Amino acid sequence: VLLLELIKTCFIKCRAKDKVIQSTGDMIDFEGGSVTLNCTYETTSTVNYYLFWYIQNPSDCPEYILRRDKYEQADTAPEYKGRFNAILDKTMKTIPLTVQNVQLSDSAVYYCALRPTVRITFSQPLQKHLWKNRM
Repeated sequence: VLLLELIKTCFIKCRAKDKVIQSTGDMIDFEGGSVTLNCTYETTSTVNYYLFWYIQNPSDCPEYILRRDKYEQADTAPEYKGRFNAILDKTMKTIPLTVQNVQLSDSAVYYCALRPTVRITFSQPLQKHLWKNRM
């Protein structure tokens, strides 16, 4: 149990300065138009990190739209390919989401999220430590 708490504490400390900042308020456009939602991020990660966009309709859970990472790997959910796109700008630390050919069904709450990669290294196998603590 002690070892797990240590991992949890390190993870929280490593991520303390990692965050996303989204513009607030409503975006209004006409059907068929194009809209861009802004998101800036800050991370202390020196390895890979991932940025995500999610959509949440009323009374539903957030739904995955797309992911971009530091090494320019990209993934977009099949139902959002074509009209939804985001380009990660590592210099400006932004990942704006652009929705083309806006439809009424696109009216929702959009979330930008960041997941840094944190490496925790142990000098001995984790299982061995857990086994010793249980005795």
